[in-house]
Amino acid sequence: MTVQQNLPSSAAPVAKRPRFNGPIAKNLFWKLMAFALLCAISAAVLFPALWMLSTALKADTQVYANPPIWIPDPLRFDNFSKAWSLAPFTRYAINTALYAVAVVVGTVLSSSLAAYGFAKLRFPGRDLMFGILLATMMIPGMVTLIPQYILFSRLHWVGTYLPLIVPSFFAGAFFTFLLRQFFMGIPNEYSEAARVDGASDFWIWSRVVMPLSKPALATVAIFTFEGAWDSYVGPLLYLNDERLYTLQVGLQFFRTATAVQWQYLMAAALLVMLPVIILFFTFQRYFVEGASVSGGVKG
Repeated sequence: MTVQQNLPSSAAPVAKRPRFNGPIAKNLFWKLMAFALLCAISAAVLFPALWMLSTALKADTQVYANPPIWIPDPLRFDNFSKAWSLAPFTRYAINTALYAVAVVVGTVLSSSLAAYGFAKLRFPGRDLMFGILLATMMIPGMVTLIPQYILFSRLHWVGTYLPLIVPSFFAGAFFTFLLRQFFMGIPNEYSEAARVDGASDFWIWSRVVMPLSKPALATVAIFTFEGAWDSYVGPLLYLNDERLYTLQVGLQFFRTATAVQWQYLMAAALLVMLPVIILFFTFQRYFVEGASVSGGVKG
């Protein structure tokens, strides 16, 4: 009796397991390392904010507990309303908003005018003057603090908002540079066509260049508003009337010679942060577009 066995003529191919080596493995390794590094940096950046939130929700007895209590029980959400009512923060908020808006208007107008001159006008010594302007960015602000105070004191401006607002109407180097880079990316054909029709430089600046520069102007406005809203040294130095205080100076209400009300201080600080955070996320698209375009155009 013959037994027949049907054997395959050729063995079926066996699928090979992928081997993670060579360039692919190295690329994956560096991506994981970059991801881990970014996670560590994000945690380090967010840690102070989380600590502030935890402290703002604590009772007075939990603030100095050892070991620290990260998740308070119970959560004291009423600390926010108490912190706002313990000092005239509504007045401080109005003062800060008016001051910040005035600084934004002055900075946008003066910086855009100066940037237009350096970007679109031809005059002797233009590049030299622009270089000198950029060189002033290397001078620390604290170096000019005392001379400025002496000047404003002799002008009898101390005790008013004038020392804080008037300098914004004299173009700063950084925002002039940022807007100049953006303006240089606008084709000159637009301004030349307007000049053919008899338009002046002021008309071209206001009707042609400014409408085309909304992303860069939004970037300048956000940066300026944030700087004015968070300003502490200037208002502390020049404002000697409590009715004129800004929010940053008003936060010192919770610090006394004997103790610090940390739960109220952190709650008020979080409330002060909210407008800037909301502003940034609302205009984030314009901010990113303006910063990237201004930085990418070569002058």
